[in-house]
Amino acid sequence: MKTNKFYLLFLLGLALSFGSCSKEDDPQTEPKEEGSVEPPVEEPVAINLDNYNSGQKVMMQAFYWDVEPRFEWWNNLTEKVGGWADAGINRIWLPVATKGQSGGYSMGYDVSDYFDFGEYEQHGTVKTRFGSREELETLISTAHENEVEVIADIVINHNSGGGEEYNPYREEMTYTLFDEEHGNASGMFNRNYEYFYPNSESNYYDNSLFYPETNLDHHRAYVQDWLWKKDNSVAKYYKNVMGFDGWRFDYVKGFEPWVVKEWLNEVGGFAVAELWEGNATVLEDYVEKTGSGAFDFATFYKLDEAFDRHNDLTYLQKDMLWKTYPEKAVTFTANHDTEKDDNDENNISGGNKMKAYAFILTHPGYPTIFYSDYEHPAFQEEIKQLIKIHNSLATGDTEVLYVDEDEYIMKRTGNSENPGLILYISTAKNTKRRTLSSDWKNVTLYDYSDNSTYSPTSDENGTVTLEAPANGYSIWSITK
Repeated sequence: MKTNKFYLLFLLGLALSFGSCSKEDDPQTEPKEEGSVEPPVEEPVAINLDNYNSGQKVMMQAFYWDVEPRFEWWNNLTEKVGGWADAGINRIWLPVATKGQSGGYSMGYDVSDYFDFGEYEQHGTVKTRFGSREELETLISTAHENEVEVIADIVINHNSGGGEEYNPYREEMTYTLFDEEHGNASGMFNRNYEYFYPNSESNYYDNSLFYPETNLDHHRAYVQDWLWKKDNSVAKYYKNVMGFDGWRFDYVKGFEPWVVKEWLNEVGGFAVAELWEGNATVLEDYVEKTGSGAFDFATFYKLDEAFDRHNDLTYLQKDMLWKTYPEKAVTFTANHDTEKDDNDENNISGGNKMKAYAFILTHPGYPTIFYSDYEHPAFQEEIKQLIKIHNSLATGDTEVLYVDEDEYIMKRTGNSENPGLILYISTAKNTKRRTLSSDWKNVTLYDYSDNSTYSPTSDENGTVTLEAPANGYSIWSITK
């Protein structure tokens, strides 16, 4: 019995010895012969967005309210416009470029002399708040050298800074005398009370408008001639002499749509109207009557409601101008008025602003970037990437794949030469994933916003599970 136990122990030790030898032969610890090593798993390779073109770029609103430094703004923009062009900007919208009643402090909306671009001594200054005429001309030429159009802000409703005179049609003194001695040093487009409402040809006036006593009467032939018809009219001088390429019409509620239509019929150019109206139907009616584009305030308000007022992304499905007139809808998330310090209601909060930019830079419409957002150190690189995505992949039909209070998923279908994209926005406190149908079959996807490191692969039917970071967004498309 002792001999048998010893023999059994010997066999057990021998078996353990062979087991130890096979462990050493494991390929994890001992390399195999050359040519037998399994290849490593390859990381997905993003496509080069520079190889794709959505057919549209974006506009920069190149100012904010009360810009600083005073008298140097045109020089500041001249230094920046080349970099903006490289980032994918193809138009810059300038502030009102002529002398206002507030002189060196004026943002131009209190327009006095339509032809003083910073060369006449009046209202206490030669330069406008933004600089001299020569500096403006340098900015415009620099923009054109970089294939960037320059958009003029046009105020043709109210005037300011004229001399006082008696207006018999109002039976009171009004500041409606504009000549070389009274707020119009250029001597071009001199005005008096006959060219404002009411006058000898019109009893109509609306005291609810800005500066109602200096609200120009566009029915008067003299006013039409000086604003758009004459060879040296405001429109033709700005276009042919100064080199402006298009128009942003300020406060169009102050005059009839036919004015814009006639202006554009006379001189053409890109045009966008400031019709501060959240009803998409009203905006649609305006672009139909004028032929002009319009700022898509309907989209702006829906973004505000979805992200800030109601925290409900289903608002992103409601009516917006881009849904019916994408070629006329100029979308935006902020402007000089919404970002004023005293504006607590009509704005999108900083914490939600990048999600709002992700929306307008992936959906149809012509997006506008606000200067202060782009130049903000915390936002600039993210906005640059969104512009790049917009200019490359944001094309094709739009389809909402899923929406609820805290998730919004939208697809741009692309075309035969462009894969398109899928936008996934989430306001949830945790990472979200959702399985949905795509147009991409058997392909690994990549988040081109760089907000997610997840790398899902679609199946043979295009079904794929996508991810959005907590209170953020992702933008998906194919890899190589």
